[in-house]
Amino acid sequence: MRIGIDYTAAARQGGGIGRYARELVGAILASGHAHTFALMAASGGLGDRWRAEQTRLRRLVEAPDRLSFRSLPITDNWMARLWQRLRLPLPAEWVAGRIDAFYSPDFVLPPLHRKTPAILTVHDLSFRRHPETFTAPLLRYLETAVPRSVARADHILADSEATRQDLITLMAVPPERVTVLYSGVSQHFGPEGAPEERARLIERYGVGKRPYVLSVGTVQPRKNYVRLMEACDALAPKENVALVIVGRPAWLAEPIVAAAKQRPYVHLLGFVEEADLPALYRQAEIFAFPSLYEGFGIPPLEAMACGVPVVASSASSVPEVVGDAGLLLDPTAVPAWTAALQALLDSGALRADLRARGRERVRQFTWERAATVWWEVIHAQL
Repeated sequence: MRIGIDYTAAARQGGGIGRYARELVGAILASGHAHTFALMAASGGLGDRWRAEQTRLRRLVEAPDRLSFRSLPITDNWMARLWQRLRLPLPAEWVAGRIDAFYSPDFVLPPLHRKTPAILTVHDLSFRRHPETFTAPLLRYLETAVPRSVARADHILADSEATRQDLITLMAVPPERVTVLYSGVSQHFGPEGAPEERARLIERYGVGKRPYVLSVGTVQPRKNYVRLMEACDALAPKENVALVIVGRPAWLAEPIVAAAKQRPYVHLLGFVEEADLPALYRQAEIFAFPSLYEGFGIPPLEAMACGVPVVASSASSVPEVVGDAGLLLDPTAVPAWTAALQALLDSGALRADLRARGRERVRQFTWERAATVWWEVIHAQL
C-alpha cells in the first residue's frame, strides 16, 4: 500500500498544527508497518530547511526506499489559492503519484481521484464557535474550504471528543465517520534540564531574572491573553512576577500587543526555537492556559511533562487534556484566575501536588498511541 500525506503544515509551520503533523507523521513512519509513503509539500522558499526535514524523516523508516518526497515549488498560500479558492482540478496524485489512500493533517483536502480514500484531521471548529475571533477573509475561507473537505473525506480524525461532538453537531457529520485521535508529547519535553539553562534564557530572551508565569500559543483573540494580563495585574508588583507569552503574532493581534506594551512585566517573545521551549517551561513557576476554545491543547501537556503546575481554561477540550492534574477555571472569570495564580505562588504543597498529578497524566498521551489509532483508521478505509 502506498499512502500519500500532505506534509505542508509540518514543513512550514513551527508550532501548533505544524508540530502535530511532524510528530504524528514521525510516529507513523517509525511504527514499522510495511507500506510506502509519498510525502508532498508546498516547499517554495524553504530550501535547506526542507532538505533537513527529509533527512530527519528518512532516519525514522527501516527501509529508506519506502519513503519518497514530492515538492511543489510554491508557498502554502499559493497552494491554498490554487486548490481551495480557485479549485484547480489537478488531483494530488499529479504530485504524489499513484497512491492507495491520502491523509491531510490540516483541515482541508486537495483534489483527489474519485476512488482514492481520503482521511482528514479537523483540529477544531473555532471558526464556528467563536467567529468573532477571526478576520472576515479568513472566516470566509474556512467556512468554504473546511465544510467542503469534511463532506469529501471518507473518515475524519478529531483532536478531542469536544471537537468530535462539534463536527457531529455543527456540521452534521455522522458519528461513525469521526474518530478521536489524541495528541502526544515529544520526548524532549521533560523535567530534567541543563544547569545553565536559566542563564541562557536570561541572555537570549531576557526572562528568568525573576519568577514568571508562562503561556504558550499563537497571539490571537481566542487565546484570551488580555484577560490573563488583567489577572496578573494585581500579582506582578506584589509578587515580583513576570508574564511570559511564547507565540507568533497572528490575526487580530494588535490589541493584545498593545495591552502587553502597557505592562512592563509582560514579555511577548514571539516564536522561539523549539530547542529552547522545554527550558522556558521548566524555569516557569506556573503554566497558564486561558484559551476560550481549543480543539486539544498540546501546551498544557508539554508543561506537565516538564514538571510545571498548570492552571487552565475549563472550556471546550481542555478538561480532556488536563483532567484533575491542573486547576480548571472559567476563562472569562478574571478574579478567579488572579486567586488561582496567587494560591499557586503561595503554596509549595499545591504546586508539588499538581506537578505529581501532571507527571501521571501526561503518560496517557503518546505519539505512539496516536499512530496506532491512525493505522486503525487507515486500514478500515481500504
